Amino acid sequence: MSYPVEKIGGGITAPGEIEAAGEHCGLKPGGDKDLALIYCRRPAAAAGMFTTNRFKSPPLLVSEKHLQNPVRAIVINSGVANACTGQQGIDDALATAGAAASELAVGREEVLVFSTGVIGVYLPMEKISRGIGSAAKNLSPRGGGSAAEAIMTTDTVPKEAAYRVRAGGSSFTIGGMAKGSGMICPDVATMLAFITTDVQVERGLLQKALKAAVDRSFNVISVDGDTSPNDAVILLSSGASGLRVEENGPLWDIFVEALTMFCRELACMIVADGEGATKFIELNIKGAPDYDTGRALARAILNSCLVKTAFFGEDANWGRIITALGYAGVYFDPARINVYLGDLQVTENGRGLVFDELKAKEILGQEKINVTVELQIGHEDVTAWGCDLSYDYVTINSSYRG
Repeated sequence: MSYPVEKIGGGITAPGEIEAAGEHCGLKPGGDKDLALIYCRRPAAAAGMFTTNRFKSPPLLVSEKHLQNPVRAIVINSGVANACTGQQGIDDALATAGAAASELAVGREEVLVFSTGVIGVYLPMEKISRGIGSAAKNLSPRGGGSAAEAIMTTDTVPKEAAYRVRAGGSSFTIGGMAKGSGMICPDVATMLAFITTDVQVERGLLQKALKAAVDRSFNVISVDGDTSPNDAVILLSSGASGLRVEENGPLWDIFVEALTMFCRELACMIVADGEGATKFIELNIKGAPDYDTGRALARAILNSCLVKTAFFGEDANWGRIITALGYAGVYFDPARINVYLGDLQVTENGRGLVFDELKAKEILGQEKINVTVELQIGHEDVTAWGCDLSYDYVTINSSYRG
């Protein structure tokens, strides 16, 4: 980037006017935090990207409507997804928003609600209400870390980051947190990600910026090929910096680029924490005719169980990669395909090469593996991220409700 970006602490509360808290309200055993509250001291412009899963959860249905208003607060619970819960699920999501609104003296329609956890279970509303009351009392500009812990399910680590971006003589801040470890193959969104910034920007432009960032971050990751009913990415803009972003203004490109880079960092944290993952794969599709073609090819490779298990076994079975390319459903010329594992070329113009198996084993033995596929039919490059598939993935997901 041509302007300074400094990584800072604070996570989602790093931008001005944002407070957060994470509490244990009894949804998870053992005292782990399971309810997060984010509060903006002034009305925030809001944008969102939501799952395309047809079983969209009641919290998402409520939040999609509330997103049309300035937003003051977000409530997230973990442990119970409140998905496939019918009208009671809608009523409980509205009651959750109402409880937060009452505690914070804001309108119910200014509160977004999200849930993650086991599908088909109703929210224990007494516990949720008590948790919201406790979180409201403990809101703090230093509460980002506890909020990031409270939204975890099978995650092994909390995921948060914050940037200070300097442009000319001014600066703005982006902060956020995410959760996700399994059920990751986003289409319009990913598990759950919440981002805040202190720029001043009109809601429509904020939505445009978020879509551009999500398309090249959360929408190009995969852990296991599943898309949850509860997935969403939310961006709030408090305007506290006084720095205005306009589409034709000097800050627009800087803001979108910084937001994209920020979303990529959170997205890669999700992949790196993939359930049972031992390998982090960065896949570069080069020379595609357009972005959608490159993305479709990347998803086919990263979603392939055979590709994933080959990486787990550190087997340089490039045939699985080209096979996945072949069923992606988009055009390319098989006679032009080059494949590289790290800097080791294993195919040229669609045909296998004799390569150093020991070097391939060394490359695949690393925790981070770079894979490059050259299409040689265009000028679009797409980068995507995924992980391998290990024995532990089966173990984790065979006892998720236990």
